[in-house]
Amino acid sequence: MKITFYGQNCLGLQIGDIHVLVDPFVTGNDLAKDKIDVNDLKADYILLTHAHQDHTLDVETVAKNTKAVIVSNYEIAGYYEEKGYEVHPMNHGGSWDFDFGNVKYVNALHTSSFPDGTYGGQPGGFVIEGEHKNIYIAGDTALTLDMKLIPMRTKLDLAVLPIGDNFTMGVEDAIIASDFIECDKILGCHYDTFGYIEIDHEEAKRKFYEKGKDLMLLDIGESIEL
Repeated sequence: MKITFYGQNCLGLQIGDIHVLVDPFVTGNDLAKDKIDVNDLKADYILLTHAHQDHTLDVETVAKNTKAVIVSNYEIAGYYEEKGYEVHPMNHGGSWDFDFGNVKYVNALHTSSFPDGTYGGQPGGFVIEGEHKNIYIAGDTALTLDMKLIPMRTKLDLAVLPIGDNFTMGVEDAIIASDFIECDKILGCHYDTFGYIEIDHEEAKRKFYEKGKDLMLLDIGESIEL
């Protein structure tokens, strides 16, 4: 499994020959728009954690280019289905076997609405099991005890957690979250994109390290292999 960071919460997953794009937001991200061409992004599926603009801005561009299936909660899926896109609706606690692996839609504590004011349903995260590797993409969320349910079903190899604070968990709560999900290998997201969520990279890594954990902060366009 190859994971590429495109800034904010936007990730590209390559699982075998299948490309999965999470929360596409490039053209509105000043840190990413000059480094990543949204028209070059590959996607067989687009996974959306919630409806906020910094997670959905480039959905339609990518979906038009790739004919990708949009996977999200019932309300978000319905929003895009009305626009003519192919969708797969899910809801909390449900899972589905896709051709790249099993996906479970899990709880997140946040809000969710489209820029036009349309209700975006309840936010969520994804637990993905594919190529014998298991990852948790938390989406935008506060620290929540529901995270303790995840390792009861799935042994994680990597967790993608927001660490920017203000709108989501900060570093300290993300460390506690990593305890709850029993995963010490963390990829940070939702930081630095705008002033409210700028962080000190070295301090964040140090705090994780002092707890025996590995926090990865990738450059935009950088990839890792699991």
